[in-house]
Order: sequence, then structure tokens, then C-alpha cells
Amino acid sequence: MMIKKETITKKDVSKRTARIVGEKIYLTEKVVDGVFQALREFMAEADPEVRIEIRDFGVFEVKRTKPKPKARNPKTGEIIYVPARRKTHFKAGKLLKEYLKKPLPDSQQE
Repeated sequence: MMIKKETITKKDVSKRTARIVGEKIYLTEKVVDGVFQALREFMAEADPEVRIEIRDFGVFEVKRTKPKPKARNPKTGEIIYVPARRKTHFKAGKLLKEYLKKPLPDSQQE
């Protein structure tokens, strides 16, 4: 049995932020939009790597990958060249790690 994954949107983040800081949603939406846009710009401008550290939350990184001169296309078996590129990586901070380490409530096997 597959459990449906919850999707949290930017609107949900704005609503939660408004509740936490005691502000109107339309004001926090602008701030949340701005924060995400700033993060996107920092990551897009990475030349070629960048590390964005947010204390008590985690670290966003843009890392460089190595080129792969002998990668294989799994459908055709053809050997292809995959150039170096950049990828994103997130590492949870200490507080978030502690929350995520807590055991899940036991679930019954069907």
C-alpha cells in the first residue's frame, strides 16, 4: 500500500509564516516570495559553486559534477558523453536533523 505524500506549496509557507509572526498573509506572501527569489538568484549565479547557510535550518549548495566521458544510455546501450554540470544539494541543520531522527509511530503491516 502506497502512502500519498503531502505537498506543501509556497502559499502554505506564507500562511504559516503569517501565523508565526502575527502578520497579514498578503504581507508575508511578498516576503516569502522575496526570500525564495533571492535563494534562486544566489543559486543561479553560482560560479560554479555556492553554499547558502541558514542557521538552525540547513545548507543549500550548488555543486559541480564531473564530466562522464563513458556514460551509457540505458535504453539503447549507446555510449554517450555527459558534460560537467551543476546540481543542488540540501543538508539539514542540527535542529532539523534532531526532529527528523525521532522514530515514526509504529504502523501496522497489512
